[in-house]
Amino acid sequence: MESRAKLFGHPVHPMLVVFPLGLFITAVVFDVLYLATANRIFAEVAFWNIAAGIVGGLAAAVFGLIDFLAIPEATRARRIGLLHGVGNVAVIGLFALSLWLRWNAMEVAPPLLALAFSFLGVALGAVSGWLGGELVDRLGVGVDPGAHVDAPSSLTHEKVTLTRP
Repeated sequence: MESRAKLFGHPVHPMLVVFPLGLFITAVVFDVLYLATANRIFAEVAFWNIAAGIVGGLAAAVFGLIDFLAIPEATRARRIGLLHGVGNVAVIGLFALSLWLRWNAMEVAPPLLALAFSFLGVALGAVSGWLGGELVDRLGVGVDPGAHVDAPSSLTHEKVTLTRP
């Protein structure tokens, strides 16, 4: 099933998800560094990574929803897509809670509950990311119908054929 939202021939959603995933994981790394060193700069870097990750996650969600709505009803892909989307919204929600708890604690240590929400968000993000991989790699969601190892560049207007020429 081909993606509905493309840029230069490639699906937009997978292009955007790397940003919130990377930012959220990096935030947790900086939280761990903060816990190990008590150096406030690490907590502040985590704060800003979370803020940027939320913005990136919301942008990715728009394009993910566009692709989700194109998945046929009553299919395994639709069920997995729903779990993937709901999981990612929950991840953004957990990080939003973490950010909110940190908001007034910028000059002091981040509350332990804020750290817990971030760690839980990354764990849930791993599961949700796996589901996204299942959608693409196993179920072919977002993949050109004629994709193969010798397919022409997506920047050309050459028609993709199902078999090699």
